[in-house]
Amino acid sequence: MWSSPENSPGAELALLDWKRTIFKLYEDVRAQREPTEGWKRWVEVRRHLFATHPQSPIPPQDRSGFDGPTYFEYDARARLLADVAPAESLRYDIPTSGEDTMSFRRFATASFELAGQGLELELYWLEGYGGGLFLPFRDATSGTETYGAGRYLLDTVKGSDLGMQGDRLVLDFNFAYNPSCSYDPRWVCPLAPPANRLNVEVRAGEKVP
Repeated sequence: MWSSPENSPGAELALLDWKRTIFKLYEDVRAQREPTEGWKRWVEVRRHLFATHPQSPIPPQDRSGFDGPTYFEYDARARLLADVAPAESLRYDIPTSGEDTMSFRRFATASFELAGQGLELELYWLEGYGGGLFLPFRDATSGTETYGAGRYLLDTVKGSDLGMQGDRLVLDFNFAYNPSCSYDPRWVCPLAPPANRLNVEVRAGEKVP
Protein backbone atom coordinates (compact mmCIF):
# COMPACT_ATOMS: atom_id res chain seq x y z
CA MET A 1 0.00 0.00 0.00
CA TRP A 2 1.46 3.33 -1.02
CA SER A 3 0.05 6.85 -1.35
CA SER A 4 -3.30 7.11 0.40
CA PRO A 5 -6.27 9.01 -1.04
CA GLU A 6 -6.85 10.63 2.35
CA ASN A 7 -4.78 13.41 3.91
CA SER A 8 -5.79 14.11 7.49
CA PRO A 9 -4.43 13.32 10.98
CA GLY A 10 -7.09 10.65 11.37
CA ALA A 11 -6.03 9.01 8.11
CA GLU A 12 -2.37 9.08 9.12
CA LEU A 13 -3.09 7.42 12.47
CA ALA A 14 -5.25 4.82 10.75
CA LEU A 15 -2.39 4.11 8.35
CA LEU A 16 -0.05 3.72 11.32
CA ASP A 17 -2.44 1.17 12.82
CA TRP A 18 -2.59 -0.69 9.49
CA LYS A 19 1.21 -0.82 9.35
CA ARG A 20 1.44 -2.11 12.93
CA THR A 21 -1.02 -4.86 12.06
CA ILE A 22 0.87 -5.87 8.91
CA PHE A 23 4.24 -5.89 10.69
CA LYS A 24 2.77 -8.15 13.39
CA LEU A 25 1.13 -10.38 10.79
CA TYR A 26 4.39 -11.04 8.93
CA GLU A 27 6.18 -11.60 12.24
CA ASP A 28 3.62 -14.31 12.96
CA VAL A 29 4.07 -15.75 9.45
CA ARG A 30 7.85 -15.98 9.85
CA ALA A 31 7.44 -17.68 13.23
CA GLN A 32 5.31 -20.52 11.86
CA ARG A 33 7.08 -23.84 11.36
CA GLU A 34 4.57 -24.88 8.72
CA PRO A 35 4.33 -22.29 5.88
CA THR A 36 0.75 -23.23 5.04
CA GLU A 37 -0.37 -22.27 8.55
CA GLY A 38 1.30 -18.89 8.18
CA TRP A 39 -0.41 -18.44 4.83
CA LYS A 40 -3.83 -19.29 6.28
CA ARG A 41 -3.28 -16.67 8.99
CA TRP A 42 -2.21 -14.13 6.36
CA VAL A 43 -5.35 -14.77 4.31
CA GLU A 44 -7.60 -14.50 7.39
CA VAL A 45 -6.13 -11.23 8.66
CA ARG A 46 -6.10 -9.61 5.22
CA ARG A 47 -9.76 -10.51 4.67
CA HIS A 48 -10.69 -8.86 7.97
CA LEU A 49 -8.60 -5.74 7.28
CA PHE A 50 -9.99 -5.26 3.79
CA ALA A 51 -13.57 -5.51 5.03
CA THR A 52 -13.27 -3.36 8.17
CA HIS A 53 -10.21 -1.13 8.35
CA PRO A 54 -10.43 2.61 7.48
CA GLN A 55 -7.21 2.26 5.44
CA SER A 56 -8.59 -0.63 3.39
CA PRO A 57 -8.08 -0.21 -0.36
CA ILE A 58 -11.69 -1.28 -0.83
CA PRO A 59 -13.95 1.79 -1.31
CA PRO A 60 -15.96 2.40 1.90
CA GLN A 61 -19.31 1.72 0.25
CA ASP A 62 -18.15 -1.74 -0.83
CA ARG A 63 -16.56 -2.97 2.39
CA SER A 64 -19.56 -4.42 4.18
CA GLY A 65 -20.18 -6.97 1.43
CA PHE A 66 -16.53 -7.66 0.63
CA ASP A 67 -15.51 -11.30 1.03
CA GLY A 68 -12.05 -11.29 -0.57
CA PRO A 69 -9.33 -11.06 -1.63
CA THR A 70 -9.28 -14.27 -3.66
CA TYR A 71 -6.23 -16.52 -3.99
CA PHE A 72 -4.87 -19.56 -5.73
CA GLU A 73 -4.64 -22.64 -3.53
CA TYR A 74 -1.40 -22.79 -1.56
CA ASP A 75 1.32 -24.41 -3.66
CA ALA A 76 4.42 -25.60 -1.79
CA ARG A 77 6.39 -25.50 -5.07
CA ALA A 78 6.00 -21.70 -5.11
CA ARG A 79 7.98 -21.34 -1.88
CA LEU A 80 11.62 -20.83 -2.84
CA LEU A 81 14.98 -19.86 -1.44
CA ALA A 82 16.74 -17.35 -3.68
CA ASP A 83 20.44 -16.71 -4.00
CA VAL A 84 21.13 -13.00 -3.63
CA ALA A 85 23.98 -11.42 -5.54
CA PRO A 86 25.06 -7.77 -5.57
CA ALA A 87 24.19 -5.83 -8.70
CA GLU A 88 25.45 -2.58 -10.13
CA SER A 89 23.72 0.22 -8.27
CA LEU A 90 21.19 1.82 -10.59
CA ARG A 91 18.59 4.41 -9.65
CA TYR A 92 15.16 3.94 -11.16
CA ASP A 93 12.23 6.28 -11.26
CA ILE A 94 9.64 3.53 -11.41
CA PRO A 95 6.32 4.44 -13.04
CA THR A 96 3.24 4.40 -10.84
CA SER A 97 -0.47 4.09 -11.43
CA GLY A 98 -0.62 7.90 -11.13
CA GLU A 99 1.22 10.72 -12.87
CA ASP A 100 4.40 10.67 -10.78
CA THR A 101 7.26 8.19 -10.42
CA MET A 102 8.84 6.74 -7.27
CA SER A 103 12.60 6.54 -6.78
CA PHE A 104 14.23 3.19 -6.08
CA ARG A 105 17.77 1.86 -6.34
CA ARG A 106 18.59 -1.57 -7.68
CA PHE A 107 21.10 -3.10 -5.29
CA ALA A 108 20.97 -6.87 -5.89
CA THR A 109 19.38 -9.72 -7.82
CA ALA A 110 17.58 -12.80 -6.52
CA SER A 111 18.10 -16.01 -8.51
CA PHE A 112 15.88 -19.08 -8.14
CA GLU A 113 14.22 -21.91 -10.05
CA LEU A 114 10.49 -22.02 -10.73
CA ALA A 115 8.52 -24.21 -13.13
CA GLY A 116 11.76 -25.85 -14.22
CA GLN A 117 13.37 -22.58 -15.25
CA GLY A 118 16.19 -20.59 -13.77
CA LEU A 119 14.84 -17.10 -13.13
CA GLU A 120 16.03 -13.81 -11.71
CA LEU A 121 14.35 -10.77 -10.19
CA GLU A 122 15.91 -7.43 -9.37
CA LEU A 123 15.76 -6.23 -5.77
CA TYR A 124 15.07 -2.55 -5.20
CA TRP A 125 15.78 -0.28 -2.25
CA LEU A 126 13.40 2.57 -1.54
CA GLU A 127 15.28 5.85 -1.80
CA GLY A 128 13.68 7.50 1.19
CA TYR A 129 14.09 7.87 4.94
CA GLY A 130 15.14 4.52 6.39
CA GLY A 131 14.78 2.75 3.05
CA GLY A 132 13.33 -0.68 2.52
CA LEU A 133 13.42 -3.71 0.21
CA PHE A 134 10.81 -3.68 -2.54
CA LEU A 135 10.14 -6.64 -4.86
CA PRO A 136 7.41 -6.22 -7.49
CA PHE A 137 6.94 -8.62 -10.39
CA ARG A 138 4.76 -9.56 -13.32
CA ASP A 139 4.33 -13.05 -14.76
CA ALA A 140 2.51 -14.88 -17.54
CA THR A 141 -0.79 -14.75 -15.60
CA SER A 142 -0.74 -10.93 -15.39
CA GLY A 143 -3.72 -9.45 -17.18
CA THR A 144 -5.73 -12.68 -17.07
CA GLU A 145 -5.79 -14.52 -13.74
CA THR A 146 -3.81 -11.86 -11.87
CA TYR A 147 -3.60 -8.07 -11.89
CA GLY A 148 -2.24 -6.79 -15.19
CA ALA A 149 0.24 -4.29 -13.74
CA GLY A 150 1.85 -6.92 -11.54
CA ARG A 151 1.93 -7.92 -7.89
CA TYR A 152 4.15 -7.32 -4.86
CA LEU A 153 6.00 -10.01 -2.95
CA LEU A 154 8.17 -8.00 -0.53
CA ASP A 155 7.79 -4.43 0.69
CA THR A 156 9.65 -4.24 3.98
CA VAL A 157 8.96 -0.56 4.65
CA LYS A 158 5.30 -1.62 4.94
CA GLY A 159 6.04 -4.84 6.84
CA SER A 160 5.83 -7.36 3.97
CA ASP A 161 8.92 -9.39 4.82
CA LEU A 162 9.26 -13.18 4.61
CA GLY A 163 12.80 -13.18 6.03
CA MET A 164 15.96 -15.11 5.23
CA GLN A 165 17.04 -18.72 5.61
CA GLY A 166 20.76 -18.58 6.16
CA ASP A 167 22.06 -16.26 3.47
CA ARG A 168 19.19 -16.99 1.08
CA LEU A 169 16.08 -14.85 0.65
CA VAL A 170 12.69 -16.48 1.21
CA LEU A 171 10.45 -15.95 -1.80
CA ASP A 172 7.04 -17.52 -1.23
CA PHE A 173 4.86 -16.50 -4.16
CA ASN A 174 1.79 -17.73 -2.27
CA PHE A 175 2.11 -14.39 -0.44
CA ALA A 176 2.12 -12.33 -3.65
CA TYR A 177 -0.48 -9.59 -3.35
CA ASN A 178 -2.07 -6.89 -5.46
CA PRO A 179 -1.21 -3.20 -5.08
CA SER A 180 -3.97 -1.08 -3.58
CA CYS A 181 -4.58 0.69 -6.89
CA SER A 182 -5.95 -2.57 -8.28
CA TYR A 183 -8.99 -2.04 -6.03
CA ASP A 184 -9.37 1.74 -6.22
CA PRO A 185 -7.57 4.08 -8.68
CA ARG A 186 -7.38 6.79 -6.01
CA TRP A 187 -4.39 4.91 -4.62
CA VAL A 188 -1.02 5.46 -6.30
CA CYS A 189 1.26 2.43 -6.54
CA PRO A 190 4.61 1.71 -8.22
CA LEU A 191 4.35 -0.83 -11.03
CA ALA A 192 6.57 -3.80 -11.89
CA PRO A 193 9.47 -2.63 -14.11
CA PRO A 194 10.42 -4.55 -17.29
CA ALA A 195 13.35 -6.35 -15.63
CA ASN A 196 10.94 -8.06 -13.22
CA ARG A 197 8.59 -9.53 -15.79
CA LEU A 198 8.75 -13.33 -15.64
CA ASN A 199 7.90 -15.48 -18.66
CA VAL A 200 6.39 -18.27 -16.54
CA GLU A 201 2.99 -18.56 -14.90
CA VAL A 202 3.03 -17.90 -11.17
CA ARG A 203 -0.30 -19.46 -10.21
CA ALA A 204 0.10 -18.64 -6.53
CA GLY A 205 -0.88 -15.71 -4.37
CA GLU A 206 -3.64 -13.18 -4.90
CA LYS A 207 -5.80 -13.29 -8.02
CA VAL A 208 -7.22 -10.41 -10.04
CA PRO A 209 -9.77 -8.39 -8.01
